[in-house]
Amino acid sequence: MASSSPCGCPCHRVPRFRRSARCDRVRPGQTADVSTRSDRRTRVTVLVALAANLVIAAAKAVGGVVAASPALLSEAAHSVADSLNEVFLLAALRRSRRPPDRRHPFGYGKERFFWSLLAAVGIFVMGGCFSFYQGVDAFRNGEEKNLDGYVAGLVVLGVALLAEGGSLLRALYQVRKQGGAVQGLRDPALRTVVAEDGTAVVGVTLAIMGMGLHMATGQVVWEAAASLAIGALLVYVAYRLGREARDQLIGEAADPEASGRIRALLRAQPEIDSVEALFTMKTGLDTTLVAARVDLVPGLDSERVEEVAVRIKRSIVGIIPEAEQVFLDVTDRHAPDAREAWESPAATGERGGA
Repeated sequence: MASSSPCGCPCHRVPRFRRSARCDRVRPGQTADVSTRSDRRTRVTVLVALAANLVIAAAKAVGGVVAASPALLSEAAHSVADSLNEVFLLAALRRSRRPPDRRHPFGYGKERFFWSLLAAVGIFVMGGCFSFYQGVDAFRNGEEKNLDGYVAGLVVLGVALLAEGGSLLRALYQVRKQGGAVQGLRDPALRTVVAEDGTAVVGVTLAIMGMGLHMATGQVVWEAAASLAIGALLVYVAYRLGREARDQLIGEAADPEASGRIRALLRAQPEIDSVEALFTMKTGLDTTLVAARVDLVPGLDSERVEEVAVRIKRSIVGIIPEAEQVFLDVTDRHAPDAREAWESPAATGERGGA
């Protein structure tokens, strides 16, 4: 028979368990070291991309002004936008690693997603919109132009293609080092660099084709079409990056595989009668909040509940190292005032809650 508190409440019920159901903050040293090394590699990748984009942006701008080429000017705006975005990403790498404080008890991990969102906005405004403007202007003012500077412009684009390709290969190499596409592209900074460099390679190729066809046919429509295609490409990439950053800022759940492992672990505990709800939320690149509402078997005293809670939290961190915050809560689903909450979609973990 379960022991009782002075007020007559069984010890395994909510009042006694609340004391032991606090959050455990865990940051394993090995996981932190791996994250630090990953950040260093990402920072090097971003710096390589920034250096390449600054040089290329200057060359494209000079070539575009000399040749009066809309496609080359579109690519110059593209490179300027990429350069500013790399500055945003460097800020994200530095600021997201700040430790938690009183104002932000869950840390600053989501800053990474915020700066990634700003980078997406920069690609859209400075790259996509300017490219559309250049393309539309070329269509409206389609008079014949002097093509004397186009050879130099094509040389600039050829060098840019080599530089952007090298930066893309460096980013893809890091993606492979960090576990392939699934694991490596979880980092919004690295994901943005890969998207920018891949888009830059395609954009430079489109600009070369547009300028080459303009020179061959004397029709500016080819170059105008290339500018519009570059703009459409940049807008699409900005939309994808922005949508991913938005989902993570709002509060994205951990991947289903991790949630399934946590739920299976909880159900395997002999002291747990049922798992009423499981909620997870990514609080950073490599940190996750886990909150579980469970119903314990009858007959557990307060000391036993304390031991069970500590063991379960350690087990969760053991299988999900990124589970930095773990909350456990016990409820009595048979109580009349708890039945409605227990049967709700939020409590059962539906709608992506677990």
